[in-house]
Amino acid sequence: MIARNSTFTYKGKAVDVKQVGRELGVRYVLEGSVRKAGNRVRVTGQLIDAADGAHIWADRFDRDLTDIFAVQDELTQEIISALKVKLTPEKKDRLVRKGTLDVEGYNLFLRGREHAFLHTRSGNIEARNLLERAVTINADFAAALAFIAFTHVNDYINGWADLPEHSLQTGLEIAERAVQLDEEEPQAHFVVAVALLWRREHDRALAEVQRCVAIAPNFAEGHLVIAHILIYSGNAAAAINKIDAYMQLDPLYKDISLYFLAEARISLGQFDEAVAALKQRLDRNPNSETSYALLASCYGHLGKIAEARAAWAEVMKIAPDFSIERRRRILPFKNPDVFEHRIEGMRKAGIPV
Repeated sequence: MIARNSTFTYKGKAVDVKQVGRELGVRYVLEGSVRKAGNRVRVTGQLIDAADGAHIWADRFDRDLTDIFAVQDELTQEIISALKVKLTPEKKDRLVRKGTLDVEGYNLFLRGREHAFLHTRSGNIEARNLLERAVTINADFAAALAFIAFTHVNDYINGWADLPEHSLQTGLEIAERAVQLDEEEPQAHFVVAVALLWRREHDRALAEVQRCVAIAPNFAEGHLVIAHILIYSGNAAAAINKIDAYMQLDPLYKDISLYFLAEARISLGQFDEAVAALKQRLDRNPNSETSYALLASCYGHLGKIAEARAAWAEVMKIAPDFSIERRRRILPFKNPDVFEHRIEGMRKAGIPV
Protein backbone atom coordinates (compact mmCIF):
# COMPACT_ATOMS: atom_id res chain seq x y z
CA MET A 1 0.00 0.00 0.00
CA ILE A 2 1.35 3.41 -1.02
CA ALA A 3 1.63 6.21 1.54
CA ARG A 4 -1.03 8.94 1.72
CA ASN A 5 1.56 11.62 0.81
CA SER A 6 1.82 10.15 -2.69
CA THR A 7 -1.82 9.20 -3.20
CA PHE A 8 -3.12 12.60 -2.09
CA THR A 9 -1.37 14.30 -5.02
CA TYR A 10 -4.11 12.87 -7.27
CA LYS A 11 -6.95 14.22 -5.12
CA GLY A 12 -9.51 16.15 -7.14
CA LYS A 13 -7.82 15.41 -10.45
CA ALA A 14 -8.98 13.45 -13.47
CA VAL A 15 -6.35 10.73 -13.78
CA ASP A 16 -5.60 7.73 -15.93
CA VAL A 17 -5.57 4.68 -13.69
CA LYS A 18 -2.92 2.93 -15.77
CA GLN A 19 -0.69 5.99 -15.46
CA VAL A 20 -1.21 6.07 -11.69
CA GLY A 21 -0.23 2.42 -11.52
CA ARG A 22 2.99 3.11 -13.42
CA GLU A 23 3.88 6.23 -11.41
CA LEU A 24 3.30 4.62 -8.03
CA GLY A 25 4.32 1.07 -8.91
CA VAL A 26 1.01 -0.48 -7.79
CA ARG A 27 -1.20 -3.23 -9.18
CA TYR A 28 -4.57 -2.00 -7.87
CA VAL A 29 -6.03 1.51 -7.55
CA LEU A 30 -8.96 2.40 -5.29
CA GLU A 31 -10.82 5.54 -6.30
CA GLY A 32 -14.03 7.07 -5.07
CA SER A 33 -15.62 9.92 -3.20
CA VAL A 34 -16.93 10.87 0.22
CA ARG A 35 -19.93 13.15 0.60
CA LYS A 36 -21.22 14.33 3.96
CA ALA A 37 -24.67 15.71 4.76
CA GLY A 38 -25.42 16.40 8.40
CA ASN A 39 -24.61 13.24 10.29
CA ARG A 40 -24.82 11.03 7.22
CA VAL A 41 -22.06 10.08 4.81
CA ARG A 42 -22.09 8.50 1.36
CA VAL A 43 -18.91 6.71 0.32
CA THR A 44 -18.54 5.42 -3.22
CA GLY A 45 -15.58 3.33 -4.27
CA GLN A 46 -14.30 1.21 -7.08
CA LEU A 47 -11.26 -1.02 -7.18
CA ILE A 48 -9.48 -1.13 -10.54
CA ASP A 49 -6.72 -3.32 -11.91
CA ALA A 50 -4.12 -0.76 -13.03
CA ALA A 51 -2.62 -3.19 -15.54
CA ASP A 52 -5.66 -3.34 -17.82
CA GLY A 53 -8.20 -0.93 -16.32
CA ALA A 54 -10.59 -3.76 -15.38
CA HIS A 55 -13.06 -3.08 -12.56
CA ILE A 56 -12.63 -5.59 -9.72
CA TRP A 57 -15.24 -4.23 -7.33
CA ALA A 58 -17.54 -1.25 -6.84
CA ASP A 59 -20.05 -0.30 -4.17
CA ARG A 60 -21.77 2.55 -2.37
CA PHE A 61 -22.16 2.99 1.38
CA ASP A 62 -24.75 5.24 3.05
CA ARG A 63 -24.03 5.35 6.77
CA ASP A 64 -24.47 7.36 9.94
CA LEU A 65 -21.33 9.15 11.05
CA THR A 66 -21.46 7.96 14.64
CA ASP A 67 -18.08 6.29 14.10
CA ILE A 68 -15.83 7.06 11.13
CA PHE A 69 -13.63 4.03 11.91
CA ALA A 70 -16.61 1.70 11.57
CA VAL A 71 -17.19 3.02 8.04
CA GLN A 72 -13.49 2.58 7.23
CA ASP A 73 -13.46 -0.96 8.61
CA GLU A 74 -16.48 -1.96 6.53
CA LEU A 75 -14.91 -0.54 3.36
CA THR A 76 -11.61 -2.30 4.13
CA GLN A 77 -13.33 -5.66 4.60
CA GLU A 78 -15.15 -5.28 1.27
CA ILE A 79 -11.87 -4.61 -0.56
CA ILE A 80 -10.13 -7.53 1.12
CA SER A 81 -12.97 -9.82 0.05
CA ALA A 82 -12.84 -8.48 -3.51
CA LEU A 83 -9.11 -9.19 -3.73
CA LYS A 84 -9.55 -12.61 -2.09
CA VAL A 85 -6.82 -11.76 0.41
CA LYS A 86 -6.31 -14.24 3.23
CA LEU A 87 -5.38 -12.61 6.52
CA THR A 88 -3.81 -14.14 9.59
CA PRO A 89 -5.87 -13.87 12.82
CA GLU A 90 -3.43 -11.22 14.08
CA LYS A 91 -3.92 -9.04 10.99
CA LYS A 92 -7.69 -9.46 11.21
CA ASP A 93 -7.59 -8.19 14.78
CA ARG A 94 -5.61 -5.14 13.69
CA LEU A 95 -8.27 -4.25 11.14
CA VAL A 96 -10.86 -3.96 13.88
CA ARG A 97 -10.30 -0.57 15.50
CA LYS A 98 -11.07 -0.11 19.17
CA GLY A 99 -13.53 2.49 20.39
CA THR A 100 -15.44 5.06 18.40
CA LEU A 101 -14.32 8.30 16.80
CA ASP A 102 -16.19 11.44 15.85
CA VAL A 103 -15.74 12.42 12.20
CA GLU A 104 -14.99 16.06 13.04
CA GLY A 105 -12.23 15.01 15.42
CA TYR A 106 -10.75 12.67 12.82
CA ASN A 107 -10.77 15.42 10.19
CA LEU A 108 -8.99 17.77 12.60
CA PHE A 109 -6.39 15.06 13.22
CA LEU A 110 -5.70 14.54 9.52
CA ARG A 111 -5.28 18.26 8.94
CA GLY A 112 -3.11 18.65 12.03
CA ARG A 113 -0.83 15.78 11.10
CA GLU A 114 -0.22 17.23 7.64
CA HIS A 115 0.66 20.62 9.11
CA ALA A 116 3.05 18.96 11.57
CA PHE A 117 4.83 17.16 8.74
CA LEU A 118 5.52 20.49 7.01
CA HIS A 119 8.34 21.04 9.53
CA THR A 120 7.75 24.82 9.54
CA ARG A 121 7.14 27.07 12.53
CA SER A 122 3.75 28.29 11.30
CA GLY A 123 2.76 24.74 10.35
CA ASN A 124 3.73 23.50 13.79
CA ILE A 125 1.60 26.13 15.52
CA GLU A 126 -1.42 25.36 13.35
CA ALA A 127 -0.91 21.61 13.83
CA ARG A 128 -1.02 21.87 17.61
CA ASN A 129 -4.14 24.02 17.45
CA LEU A 130 -5.96 21.51 15.22
CA LEU A 131 -4.80 18.46 17.17
CA GLU A 132 -5.76 19.93 20.54
CA ARG A 133 -9.25 20.56 19.16
CA ALA A 134 -9.37 16.91 18.02
CA VAL A 135 -8.46 15.72 21.52
CA THR A 136 -11.09 18.00 23.04
CA ILE A 137 -13.68 16.17 20.94
CA ASN A 138 -12.17 12.68 21.47
CA ALA A 139 -10.25 12.64 24.75
CA ASP A 140 -8.79 9.15 24.18
CA PHE A 141 -7.66 9.80 20.57
CA ALA A 142 -4.14 8.34 20.85
CA ALA A 143 -2.93 9.29 17.36
CA ALA A 144 -3.93 12.95 17.80
CA LEU A 145 -2.28 13.03 21.22
CA ALA A 146 0.88 11.56 19.69
CA PHE A 147 1.10 14.31 17.10
CA ILE A 148 0.58 16.98 19.73
CA ALA A 149 3.71 15.45 21.25
CA PHE A 150 5.38 15.59 17.82
CA THR A 151 4.84 19.37 17.67
CA HIS A 152 6.63 19.76 21.00
CA VAL A 153 9.57 17.68 19.74
CA ASN A 154 9.62 19.83 16.59
CA ASP A 155 9.89 22.90 18.82
CA TYR A 156 13.00 21.39 20.41
CA ILE A 157 14.66 20.30 17.18
CA ASN A 158 14.17 23.64 15.45
CA GLY A 159 14.78 25.94 18.41
CA TRP A 160 11.24 27.34 18.32
CA ALA A 161 10.65 27.14 22.07
CA ASP A 162 11.87 29.39 24.86
CA LEU A 163 12.73 26.27 26.89
CA PRO A 164 13.77 23.66 24.30
CA GLU A 165 14.70 20.94 26.80
CA HIS A 166 11.30 21.30 28.44
CA SER A 167 9.64 20.95 25.02
CA LEU A 168 11.50 17.70 24.34
CA GLN A 169 10.56 16.28 27.76
CA THR A 170 6.94 17.37 27.30
CA GLY A 171 6.83 15.73 23.88
CA LEU A 172 8.15 12.44 25.22
CA GLU A 173 5.72 12.39 28.14
CA ILE A 174 2.70 13.11 25.92
CA ALA A 175 3.79 10.48 23.36
CA GLU A 176 4.22 7.87 26.09
CA ARG A 177 0.73 8.73 27.33
CA ALA A 178 -0.57 8.09 23.81
CA VAL A 179 1.06 4.63 23.85
CA GLN A 180 -0.58 3.92 27.21
CA LEU A 181 -3.95 4.87 25.69
CA ASP A 182 -3.47 2.51 22.74
CA GLU A 183 -0.51 0.14 22.60
CA GLU A 184 -1.50 -0.81 19.04
CA GLU A 185 -1.37 2.76 17.67
CA PRO A 186 1.73 2.84 15.42
CA GLN A 187 1.89 6.63 15.27
CA ALA A 188 2.26 6.81 19.05
CA HIS A 189 5.31 4.53 18.91
CA PHE A 190 6.62 6.61 15.99
CA VAL A 191 6.58 9.83 18.03
CA VAL A 192 8.09 8.16 21.10
CA ALA A 193 10.93 6.99 18.85
CA VAL A 194 11.53 10.50 17.49
CA ALA A 195 11.63 11.97 21.00
CA LEU A 196 14.00 9.26 22.28
CA LEU A 197 16.36 9.78 19.34
CA TRP A 198 16.75 13.46 20.19
CA ARG A 199 17.40 12.44 23.81
CA ARG A 200 20.26 10.33 22.43
CA GLU A 201 18.60 7.09 23.52
CA HIS A 202 19.29 5.41 20.19
CA ASP A 203 18.57 1.81 21.14
CA ARG A 204 15.26 2.58 22.81
CA ALA A 205 14.31 4.79 19.87
CA LEU A 206 15.03 2.01 17.41
CA ALA A 207 12.98 -0.49 19.43
CA GLU A 208 10.00 1.89 19.47
CA VAL A 209 10.01 2.60 15.76
CA GLN A 210 10.48 -1.08 14.98
CA ARG A 211 7.33 -1.67 17.03
CA CYS A 212 5.65 1.01 14.90
CA VAL A 213 6.46 -0.67 11.58
CA ALA A 214 5.65 -4.12 12.97
CA ILE A 215 2.11 -2.87 13.64
CA ALA A 216 1.91 -0.87 10.38
CA PRO A 217 4.48 -2.07 7.82
CA ASN A 218 3.26 0.49 5.26
CA PHE A 219 3.61 3.50 7.55
CA ALA A 220 6.26 5.16 5.42
CA GLU A 221 7.44 7.70 7.98
CA GLY A 222 8.35 4.87 10.34
CA HIS A 223 10.92 3.57 7.86
CA LEU A 224 12.31 7.09 7.43
CA VAL A 225 12.81 7.44 11.19
CA ILE A 226 14.67 4.11 11.24
CA ALA A 227 16.99 5.59 8.62
CA HIS A 228 17.50 8.71 10.71
CA ILE A 229 18.37 6.67 13.79
CA LEU A 230 20.84 4.62 11.76
CA ILE A 231 22.52 7.79 10.47
CA TYR A 232 23.05 9.13 13.98
CA SER A 233 24.12 5.69 15.20
CA GLY A 234 26.90 5.52 12.61
CA ASN A 235 25.39 3.04 10.14
CA ALA A 236 24.94 5.22 7.06
CA ALA A 237 24.95 2.36 4.53
CA ALA A 238 22.01 0.66 6.24
CA ALA A 239 20.29 4.04 6.46
CA ILE A 240 20.43 4.45 2.68
CA ASN A 241 18.72 1.07 2.25
CA LYS A 242 15.97 2.20 4.61
CA ILE A 243 15.53 5.48 2.75
CA ASP A 244 15.14 3.46 -0.45
CA ALA A 245 12.44 1.38 1.26
CA TYR A 246 10.69 4.56 2.40
CA MET A 247 10.76 6.02 -1.12
CA GLN A 248 9.19 2.86 -2.52
CA LEU A 249 6.33 3.19 -0.04
CA ASP A 250 6.00 6.90 -0.79
CA PRO A 251 7.14 7.49 -4.40
CA LEU A 252 6.32 11.22 -4.13
CA TYR A 253 8.32 11.34 -0.92
CA LYS A 254 8.73 14.34 1.39
CA ASP A 255 11.66 16.61 0.62
CA ILE A 256 13.18 16.10 4.08
CA SER A 257 14.04 12.53 3.07
CA LEU A 258 16.50 13.96 0.54
CA TYR A 259 18.24 15.79 3.38
CA PHE A 260 18.55 12.53 5.31
CA LEU A 261 19.91 10.86 2.19
CA ALA A 262 22.53 13.61 1.87
CA GLU A 263 23.49 13.15 5.53
CA ALA A 264 24.08 9.45 4.93
CA ARG A 265 26.08 10.11 1.74
CA ILE A 266 28.32 12.62 3.54
CA SER A 267 28.98 10.12 6.33
CA LEU A 268 30.23 7.73 3.65
CA GLY A 269 32.36 10.40 1.97
CA GLN A 270 30.12 10.43 -1.11
CA PHE A 271 30.09 14.19 -1.52
CA ASP A 272 29.00 14.42 -5.16
CA GLU A 273 26.00 12.21 -4.42
CA ALA A 274 25.21 14.31 -1.35
CA VAL A 275 25.30 17.50 -3.43
CA ALA A 276 22.85 15.96 -5.92
CA ALA A 277 20.42 15.03 -3.12
CA LEU A 278 20.67 18.49 -1.52
CA LYS A 279 20.03 20.25 -4.82
CA GLN A 280 16.90 18.16 -5.27
CA ARG A 281 15.79 19.07 -1.76
CA LEU A 282 16.42 22.76 -2.35
CA ASP A 283 14.48 22.69 -5.61
CA ARG A 284 11.47 21.63 -3.53
CA ASN A 285 12.25 23.61 -0.39
CA PRO A 286 14.45 26.63 -1.20
CA ASN A 287 14.22 28.01 2.35
CA SER A 288 16.03 25.12 4.05
CA GLU A 289 19.02 26.72 5.74
CA THR A 290 20.19 23.33 7.05
CA SER A 291 20.40 22.04 3.47
CA TYR A 292 22.48 25.02 2.39
CA ALA A 293 24.77 24.52 5.40
CA LEU A 294 25.28 20.88 4.50
CA LEU A 295 25.82 21.87 0.86
CA ALA A 296 28.55 24.32 1.94
CA SER A 297 30.31 21.48 3.77
CA CYS A 298 30.12 19.18 0.74
CA TYR A 299 31.53 21.82 -1.59
CA GLY A 300 34.32 22.51 0.90
CA HIS A 301 35.31 18.84 0.91
CA LEU A 302 35.21 18.84 -2.88
CA GLY A 303 37.48 21.90 -3.07
CA LYS A 304 34.75 24.04 -4.66
CA ILE A 305 35.41 27.10 -2.53
CA ALA A 306 33.26 29.64 -4.39
CA GLU A 307 30.28 27.30 -4.39
CA ALA A 308 30.73 26.58 -0.67
CA ARG A 309 30.78 30.27 0.20
CA ALA A 310 27.75 30.95 -1.98
CA ALA A 311 25.84 28.19 -0.18
CA TRP A 312 26.83 29.63 3.20
CA ALA A 313 25.67 33.07 2.08
CA GLU A 314 22.23 31.53 1.51
CA VAL A 315 22.27 30.17 5.07
CA MET A 316 22.92 33.65 6.43
CA LYS A 317 20.22 35.13 4.20
CA ILE A 318 17.57 32.64 5.34
CA ALA A 319 18.61 32.35 9.00
CA PRO A 320 21.03 35.08 10.13
CA ASP A 321 21.12 33.57 13.63
CA PHE A 322 22.00 30.07 12.38
CA SER A 323 24.22 28.51 15.04
CA ILE A 324 26.81 25.82 14.33
CA GLU A 325 27.32 25.51 18.08
CA ARG A 326 23.65 24.75 18.64
CA ARG A 327 23.73 22.10 15.92
CA ARG A 328 26.79 20.60 17.54
CA ARG A 329 25.00 20.51 20.89
CA ILE A 330 21.66 19.00 19.82
CA LEU A 331 22.34 16.68 16.87
CA PRO A 332 22.28 13.21 18.46
CA PHE A 333 25.37 11.61 16.92
CA LYS A 334 26.77 8.68 18.86
CA ASN A 335 30.19 9.64 17.50
CA PRO A 336 30.75 13.45 17.66
CA ASP A 337 33.51 13.13 15.05
CA VAL A 338 30.84 12.63 12.37
CA PHE A 339 29.56 16.15 12.94
CA GLU A 340 33.08 17.57 13.13
CA HIS A 341 33.76 16.04 9.71
CA ARG A 342 30.96 18.21 8.33
CA ILE A 343 32.42 21.30 9.97
CA GLU A 344 35.82 20.48 8.49
CA GLY A 345 34.32 20.91 5.02
CA MET A 346 33.28 24.44 5.91
CA ARG A 347 36.73 25.21 7.31
CA LYS A 348 38.30 24.05 4.05
CA ALA A 349 36.22 26.71 2.31
CA GLY A 350 37.32 29.41 4.74
CA ILE A 351 33.85 29.72 6.28
CA PRO A 352 34.13 31.02 9.88
CA VAL A 353 32.74 28.31 12.15
